[in-house]
Amino acid sequence: MTGPGDGTGPGPGGRAGGGSGLWAALGGLTTRGRSFLAAGIAATVCSYVLGQADLLRVGLLLAVLPLLCVVVLHRTHHRVTGSRRLTPARIPVTADARVQLRIDNVSRLPTSLLMLQDRVPYVLGPRPRFVLDRIEPGGRREVSYRVRSDLRGRYPLGPLQLRLTDPFGMCELTRGFSAYDTLTVVPHTEPLPPVRPGGAGPGHGDGLRRSPALAGEDDVIPRGYRHGDDLRRVHWRSTARHGELMVRREEQPRRARCTVLLDTRRTAYEGAGPGAPFEWAVSGAASVAVHLLEQGFSVRLLTDTGSAAPGPDGRAASPHHPAEAAGLVLETLAEVEHSEGTCLSPALAALHGGEGLLVAFLGGLDEEQTGLAARMRGRGAAVAFVLDPAAWRGAPGPRARAAAEQRLQVLREAGWTALPAGPGVSLPELWQLAGGPGPAAPAPFSGPSGAGTAGGRP
Repeated sequence: MTGPGDGTGPGPGGRAGGGSGLWAALGGLTTRGRSFLAAGIAATVCSYVLGQADLLRVGLLLAVLPLLCVVVLHRTHHRVTGSRRLTPARIPVTADARVQLRIDNVSRLPTSLLMLQDRVPYVLGPRPRFVLDRIEPGGRREVSYRVRSDLRGRYPLGPLQLRLTDPFGMCELTRGFSAYDTLTVVPHTEPLPPVRPGGAGPGHGDGLRRSPALAGEDDVIPRGYRHGDDLRRVHWRSTARHGELMVRREEQPRRARCTVLLDTRRTAYEGAGPGAPFEWAVSGAASVAVHLLEQGFSVRLLTDTGSAAPGPDGRAASPHHPAEAAGLVLETLAEVEHSEGTCLSPALAALHGGEGLLVAFLGGLDEEQTGLAARMRGRGAAVAFVLDPAAWRGAPGPRARAAAEQRLQVLREAGWTALPAGPGVSLPELWQLAGGPGPAAPAPFSGPSGAGTAGGRP
């Protein structure tokens, strides 16, 4: 993905578009330049007080040199263009992206020594700086650096800045391009085993309901013959009626549906950062959504606020292109943040009367919210991964464990396949448990050092 830099302009120098004038260029004096200017002024004053002509000449030399560098640097104009190439433009957390910068000299004069700097958010690493040698007329220079982030989100890269310095280091002027690119850091996804959670259909293939295009021989809706059609599907009665070969339409598969519910309530989670329970839930929702899209499901992403994303009806765009749909879902989850709501009732209203598979990632639940979550299950299978705050704080006491198990039991009695998700738990293992009978699992949230383990299916 290419992000063009800002086009052509005079000089690399000066903030806020070049500036504005010689007086503004004086602000580019470096520490060395200011020191020379101050020393020159002091020497000139001393020469007047002491009556030393030689000291006056030294003072004038010290004072004039930085001013001369400012004038020369201000009147030096270069016409350069800058561009940035980001590869790739979307990465998972902890992965690297390569940023390639290119500077072209489009003037008839060579440039002087340039310092190239790209502005990046602090979470992506230190600000990259490069020193570029003299660029000949029509020449170019290319440099690159790498960025990475442990936090998902969308991060702007740029704008580019060029610094022009004089040979003595007395003055340094800066010019900035206006264009920037955006790096999208999406949640980490894990490959999941190809099981049927809660007995749901797999999408295409066995168990998928089909909608036949004809109800009988007399109700057939034929279409014109196309090259490659099976001749056994030729409908001779329609062929005789239309005077051309007509074939029966194939059965049209009805896509299996799934809703992935992500609980984003701030009060339902504790902590922040890459290892926080909320980030585990976001990563889990991304993994499930991508997995089901690959299995042929039409996926809707829903939050506790009742808002669906990313399409107007919450369905992933281009469902017949899983890779494109998965990318859209991942970009949506890259920016999801905590909501200020405290109740799951908006999500319950959005799910009312729904059908198809429901996969929910829920944070801490009290008695009221557990009841609302239990009522969310529609006419299809429902799987809930419950992240209890007490388990993520450390090894919960017997009372906290009993309360967590009680909440899971309420969901199971409502028809959910409810599984606890504690720190260090493996989503693929939980998904395997949600998809069918497996080996007996340890008690909820019991594990080494308080790590969560998956409970068995009800």
